[in-house]
Amino acid sequence: MGIWEWLLVILLNGSIVGYGLYLGRRGQSSSQWFLAGRTLPWWLMGLSMYATAINAADLVAASGATYLMGFSYFVLNWVGVVCGWVLAGFFILVPMHRMGMYTNAEYLEARFGVGTRITSVFVQLQFRTLVMGMMSISIFRILSVVCGWDWLAWAAVVLVAALAAAYTAVGGMRSVAITDTLQVVIMSAAALLIWFVIWGAVGGWDGLQQRLEAAQPSLEKQILHVGRDNVDREDVSALTPNQIQARLVAGGEYDPDSKVIVGRTPFWILTLSMILIGVAYVVVNNTQAMRMLGARSLWDLRMSVVVASAVLLVLSFFTLCIGVMGRALYPDQLLLPDQSQDSIYPLLISQFATGWLRPIAVAGVLAAAFSTYDSIGSALSALLTRDVYARLLVRDASDQHYRRVGQWLIPVIIGASFVYLPALLSGGMIVFYVEITSAFVIPLFTLYIMGVFTRVHPRTGIIGLLVGSSYGIMRLVAPLIAASYHIQILPTFLLDKYGAYLYSFVLTSLAMLVASLVLGWVPSGQLIHREQRGWLRTSQLQLEEGPPIGRSRFKQLLPVPLTIGLVATSLILSYVVFW
Repeated sequence: MGIWEWLLVILLNGSIVGYGLYLGRRGQSSSQWFLAGRTLPWWLMGLSMYATAINAADLVAASGATYLMGFSYFVLNWVGVVCGWVLAGFFILVPMHRMGMYTNAEYLEARFGVGTRITSVFVQLQFRTLVMGMMSISIFRILSVVCGWDWLAWAAVVLVAALAAAYTAVGGMRSVAITDTLQVVIMSAAALLIWFVIWGAVGGWDGLQQRLEAAQPSLEKQILHVGRDNVDREDVSALTPNQIQARLVAGGEYDPDSKVIVGRTPFWILTLSMILIGVAYVVVNNTQAMRMLGARSLWDLRMSVVVASAVLLVLSFFTLCIGVMGRALYPDQLLLPDQSQDSIYPLLISQFATGWLRPIAVAGVLAAAFSTYDSIGSALSALLTRDVYARLLVRDASDQHYRRVGQWLIPVIIGASFVYLPALLSGGMIVFYVEITSAFVIPLFTLYIMGVFTRVHPRTGIIGLLVGSSYGIMRLVAPLIAASYHIQILPTFLLDKYGAYLYSFVLTSLAMLVASLVLGWVPSGQLIHREQRGWLRTSQLQLEEGPPIGRSRFKQLLPVPLTIGLVATSLILSYVVFW
């Protein structure tokens, strides 16, 4: 790209970064910095929730996932994330909002004890910094493929991360939410323009079907339909017979003629797991929770769910479909840059985004990165400040002291995400994400579900986490043990990387139910902890829900039918239109 194209990229993103710094020019209390003082309108929160959910990793890594899995991956967003927002907005976050909580981890101590609260913080720290690492790789891949950069691409990644840390630390939640909304415009416009260009190149829907079928028999059915088993093929021609036998412990069937191990996940397990991934992303993720907890009222909270879901259903089709079209245009993964499916989006940009479309595409990727660097940075900062520092270390400092701690933590958190880069560069990013997060995120998600919807005993929280996490860790190390010692520590079906989400949820919830049969049940809605003193209590009092805002009965009920309609649309798209 030339100087004028780069000036356009800088203008589009730099103006938003500058505005974010401008918004933070005034002094703020901790409630204003962490949750914007519960003053943001519902439509702004909804757009910010969407901007955080669809980031640079979605443009690159999720395109790599749809390149491999096709429309089965769409279920994660269309059903999983939408239903996650609905569960959070109408049920799980309701008691937290009423009590003036800042983070979803605070609820876990109130329901299950301090151990679950602290565990939640470090689980979120692990899997959300992983997402930031995925975004860093995404930016690098785009710039290295499109611009031909090497070390300059990494310098640009560091610059984007540093700028996001700066305006987030200065402006807090208000700055983050407003800049996210502006960044949605840029990244959505870029994605739509790119989609139309590639859609024309592939020949529309008919051309897409024909190209996939010509590339490989049955590939069209596998990619363009949800109701198909997921098939993974691994070339093991370089392995010895003993190594192949050890590899088969993790599942799959060996074809001696082609020297390939074929792994198959039944479609019903795949779709259920995609839904669990999406729902758990919303419920466990404090980045999403903080936006909804910052709502002025429960009505505003639920209307923000309507906005976020409506935008997601429309725009995620265009962002995720790029990977599917890439499979039709470049069906042989071995011919992709680095032989990685994650290279498909940068490759398509370099081939089809010509003229002024190329800087717009780059600007869109950078806008998506900014919108999630800032959101994750502020959310993890809130967790570490409130749920670790103020809860365990310094309980009675001033309001401004905790705000400053939160500000200084943001660049540390964003910088820490770079430790994942070597592992992410070695393979598919979404595959790595699925492998790692199933060990801890699903057990934690199960605690929220069981805590809100059942009467399980408080002590079952730690029991459930131990059982679910133990299974997750055993599943990760089982192939290594099999390869080294030829010992199978888990049944083969429990090793499936997609089925692990479903099995983890079942094992964790069963452990909590069985333990409650022994320890006893508690009254519905009972909490065992409430902050009584110090900043944690006074800050909650500033935000506890006040008298209801006067609205007509029609307006009060409006979020319910709109939400039902959106959920129905997501189910029809997934299980009727593209089934």
